[in-house]
Amino acid sequence: MAINRIGLYHLETLLWIERLGTFAAAADRLNTSQPAISARVRELEAHLGASLFRREGRTMSLTPAGRQLVRDCGPLWGDLQAVLMRCGGFGEASGVIRIGTGEIAAASCLPAFLSDLKKDMPFVSLEIEIDLTVNLIQQLLTGRTDIAFAAGPIAHPALIARPIGSVGLLWLASPDVADAFGAGASDRIVPVWSLASHSPIHGRMREAIAASQIAHGLLNLCNNARIMIDIAKAGGGIGIFPEIMAREELASGALVELEGMPALAPVEFHVAMRASDTEPVTHSVFDRACALALG
Repeated sequence: MAINRIGLYHLETLLWIERLGTFAAAADRLNTSQPAISARVRELEAHLGASLFRREGRTMSLTPAGRQLVRDCGPLWGDLQAVLMRCGGFGEASGVIRIGTGEIAAASCLPAFLSDLKKDMPFVSLEIEIDLTVNLIQQLLTGRTDIAFAAGPIAHPALIARPIGSVGLLWLASPDVADAFGAGASDRIVPVWSLASHSPIHGRMREAIAASQIAHGLLNLCNNARIMIDIAKAGGGIGIFPEIMAREELASGALVELEGMPALAPVEFHVAMRASDTEPVTHSVFDRACALALG
């Protein structure tokens, strides 16, 4: 057993393969190629004199020896990283942190948060992906992202989630559309805009329409709240919009709140990470995110 030839990158590679499930995902996470990952595994197996993976059809699975090594080295790897972070500080930390976020969080608290984060961790590269909540959770579970800012409750045994505040929802329209709507023309077709069906706001919209004075409103879907706000500004209909994203339009009078519409409960937001993630940098970013106050 050539244990003195085993490098930290060998163990890091093994742990990421186990965490993400495939050689390809580990290669993507470690910013290298799949052949390079395969070569590292072969080197580690040669140094240990044991097989760590076996092929099952088109997939690879850990052998009993591989599972034992992962079980023993996982906590040690986390402890080692924590020791190094305490020695050099997070100002010297490097690597890639992938953050998934919904559009509302991205447009409100995220810019200042990321700016402060880069000042304290200048060598950590950030990759931001904006998507709907249902996709954000799936990306987090599969290891494509490390941290997610998502709307609605997050309940999954593999995730840790903390609330970061709520965002109010308002019925909004341009002044002309609002005047016509309030003048008693509620029996006409009114263009209504909502986020796509996987968004928590979509469910609120459908419930509110059912309880409102809109008789036969045509529901239009869009996966971008900013575009819908612009459509409403141009007189293209009414909709339920996040107050935090429409403050400028409300202040300028480009949009006004519709009167007499059903009350809307705010949308709760959470930040989440995988419970199994032992990366000190990820934990540090998550702890900072938990201190945010959305809205």
